[in-house]
Amino acid sequence: MRPQDRPSFPPLLRGEAAPPGMAPFAKAVAEAALGTDPGLIVWDPAAEALRAALVLAPEAPLERAVGIAFAVALGLGDAIGALAPPEVAVHYAWPAGIRINGGACGRLRAAASTDDPRAEPDWLVVGIDLRFLPPGPEEPGLRPDETCLVEEGCGDLAPRLLLESWSRHMLVWINRWLDEGFRPVHEAWRARAWKLGEVLPDGGTFTGLDELGGMLVRTGRTTELRPLTSMLEDLA
Repeated sequence: MRPQDRPSFPPLLRGEAAPPGMAPFAKAVAEAALGTDPGLIVWDPAAEALRAALVLAPEAPLERAVGIAFAVALGLGDAIGALAPPEVAVHYAWPAGIRINGGACGRLRAAASTDDPRAEPDWLVVGIDLRFLPPGPEEPGLRPDETCLVEEGCGDLAPRLLLESWSRHMLVWINRWLDEGFRPVHEAWRARAWKLGEVLPDGGTFTGLDELGGMLVRTGRTTELRPLTSMLEDLA
């Protein structure tokens, strides 16, 4: 890759392209397990999607640390807002979905060195996967609940530019999460929450988040808590 083709990241972050045939998320998890320093962003040079993953070393129990995924999502939303046409709307489907103008367009991924909610992880990896192009040759409209950035008027938006913008906006939100706690992140995420206050497919009503980012679901007179740690992938 030519130096001019490499994305530029803000201080405290550094980048590495994923090797051919290996997903950035898998590469970031492998590097984290080997003890790489936090702040590494692994990205996919391919142009059909924005795929990247960030290695973190949070100094907090896993149940609290995983809330940083919301800061990652907010950074992506702000980056899209800065570069895409003004009519492009971004929403977040709990716990990890990214919606563009109502259609499913991408997701977050997360993995940690432990699955114990009360243990402090040695590392935490949060990834993003956002479609630029349609997933297949089907005509638009055959998958009414899915979309991509090109179909939403973002054909001039390059993945590398969005990657760079995401890294800058994400770092702002992560610093705010570290300095001010989860509340401002919670409030900003809630403002773009998908289906908040509506009935879910399983019959419960999504009423909000708890102080750790877990989903509160009311069914009749009872409220169920679905912890944010449920988004973590099993690496076993």
